[in-house]
Amino acid sequence: MLHVRSIWNGVISFGLVRIPIKLVNATESHSVPFREIHTEDGGRIRHRKFCELEDREVTAQEISKGYEDADGTIIPITDEDLSHLPIPTARTIEIVTFVPEDRIDPLQMGAAYYLAAGRAPATRPYALLREALKRSNRVAVAKFALRGRERLGMLRVVGDTIALHGLLWPDEVRAPEGIAPGADVTVHDKDLDLADALMNALGEVGLDDLRDEYREAVEEVVAAKISGEALPEAPQPERGARVLDLTTALEMSVRAVREPRGEGTDEPTEAGAGRLPPRGTSRAAPKETGGRKSTSAARRTAAKEAAPSARKSTAKTRQDARKATAGNAARSTSGTTAKKTPAKKTPAKKTASRRRSA
Repeated sequence: MLHVRSIWNGVISFGLVRIPIKLVNATESHSVPFREIHTEDGGRIRHRKFCELEDREVTAQEISKGYEDADGTIIPITDEDLSHLPIPTARTIEIVTFVPEDRIDPLQMGAAYYLAAGRAPATRPYALLREALKRSNRVAVAKFALRGRERLGMLRVVGDTIALHGLLWPDEVRAPEGIAPGADVTVHDKDLDLADALMNALGEVGLDDLRDEYREAVEEVVAAKISGEALPEAPQPERGARVLDLTTALEMSVRAVREPRGEGTDEPTEAGAGRLPPRGTSRAAPKETGGRKSTSAARRTAAKEAAPSARKSTAKTRQDARKATAGNAARSTSGTTAKKTPAKKTPAKKTASRRRSA
């Protein structure tokens, strides 16, 4: 079991079977925290809570909930009041149906939680529900109350644990009316084939290899500020040849993904254009900077080393193309001259023969 505090205790209602459980957060945030400060002197900005009637700061223990009526009257609502809600889901995750997982619209999915067995007698019915979900290849849709409102949820198996995903109610998902492009847009089969090839090439990247490079970059800037070093420079976007149409962009994209892997492509592309970064790779190995990691130097070095080779490759390709064009033109001219020369010489030979006869 995870060594984290449960945020909600209750039971799963599965027909007449009741399973005591604890709700635990399944995700955590790794974003870099910032504080609000006074721009002029760097002083910390704090948000304090004042009572409007007494005009004094109050502590968290003095604060409770209240409902504001239409006329502005505040009606106090206590936890004791909420414990008497006339619904069965106040402390119960009530399973209402079982459906295939693809019936759940991803737009409805929200926060994720793990469900842990509440105590020893709950282990057997917990395992029963888990194995039943596995064998049926379905998920359970349930109602439960959390943080002052009744919610919809989906129970599914993750490893050996039952997970609960909060769901939006169907009427909370907006219809995408008027957002899609008009029906007069034409998609060609060749473009679809190239899109499939690009999707297959990019599909080899594992999700476990992906990293939050924005957070690492923020940490790099913070480390530079702490150590007094110069801030890292933002990388300049690569400038390739201008893409004139969708088909060319797809062709260059497929080639740019396959070339680093040593894979060939039969689709013609323009050298040096439309390069994509190798898939499945992350930022360069960071160096230590004042107790933090820095990667800007590695990126700048790699960019400087790559730029000359890219320019040489592009120049060589263009030079080969000019030579090939000149060669084709020369062969074409030579062939035309060879065909025309006999036609010009034949009348001349006949004229000389007539003069000798005369």
